[in-house]
Amino acid sequence: NAEREFLQGATVADVAEGNEDIFGLSTDGLSHLRSPSVLEVREKGYERLKEELAKAQRELKLKDEECERLSKVRDQLGQELEELTASLFEEAHKMVKEANVKQAAAEKQLKEAQGKIDVLQAEVAALKTLVLSTSPTSPTKEFQSTGKTPFKKGHARNKSTSSAMGGSHQDLTMMQPIVKDCKEADLSLYNEFRSWKDEPTMDRTCPFLDKIYREDIFPCLTFSKSELASAVLEAVENNTLSIEPVGLQPVRFVKASAVECGGPKKCALSGQSKSCKHRIKLGDSSSYYYISPFCRYRITSVCNFFTYIRYIQQGLLKQQDVDQMFWEVMQLRREMSLAKLGYYKEEL
Repeated sequence: NAEREFLQGATVADVAEGNEDIFGLSTDGLSHLRSPSVLEVREKGYERLKEELAKAQRELKLKDEECERLSKVRDQLGQELEELTASLFEEAHKMVKEANVKQAAAEKQLKEAQGKIDVLQAEVAALKTLVLSTSPTSPTKEFQSTGKTPFKKGHARNKSTSSAMGGSHQDLTMMQPIVKDCKEADLSLYNEFRSWKDEPTMDRTCPFLDKIYREDIFPCLTFSKSELASAVLEAVENNTLSIEPVGLQPVRFVKASAVECGGPKKCALSGQSKSCKHRIKLGDSSSYYYISPFCRYRITSVCNFFTYIRYIQQGLLKQQDVDQMFWEVMQLRREMSLAKLGYYKEEL
């Protein structure tokens, strides 16, 4: 009742004074009462936003640390993979070298055994001649005079026969001298290789590769079909050549768009009638070319050379020094030289 009377009195007073807003006094009072609460709400909202921003910054920092840790793990795995690849390549080359050494030792033993067999065959032939000359059908003077056999107990040979056998054995020994494998680096070629290794490149115009191209690669990949031979060399340089056995893919699985050049009985590179057990494909081409074992070995010897120098260029041979790399390159050049001269190994 008191409040009602107060408000009525205020309204009447305002009307009497000509004031249009009869609730002006009450509105101002209410605004004064509401102002502190709005500021408080704003301050609380600001504090809350600051807390959320700090929380987001902490989460972002944690994510940055996690990304950095994952990046380190990725780099470490990449380095371990490179080291593993290099070690596997080194182990493979070591096994190949050991196999070559064992093969050379076995070939040497085979030659020695063949020499011994030749000596024994010569002795057997001499003994046969001696036995036939002293047989009862054609008696010697000693047999006619004494009536005894010319052989003593134990079949001892006479001096003339022993001397003849000794002479033949000595001649065979003189015909087979002891040979020792030796190697000596060509200084000019060695210096060219060292210069190339300091800044390895696959450009054929550099002095080191230019010499190998002229002396080994071009002669090794020179065939009667010159246009196809040039395409083969380009594919080998670009590492886009593939070789596959003929028997692995039956004819019914070959694409309809594929074109087969040559055949199992005709080499596409030499044009000769040869038994072709492999075929090659150049890059993304759909054409297959049948090749003979001789042409295949010439191509693979060049591919092995390019594979090794690519490993050197990519820095994968960290465990080999310059001398080992040089002699490995010389061994690959030797295989190319033998291949271009007609020596090859056929897979049975």
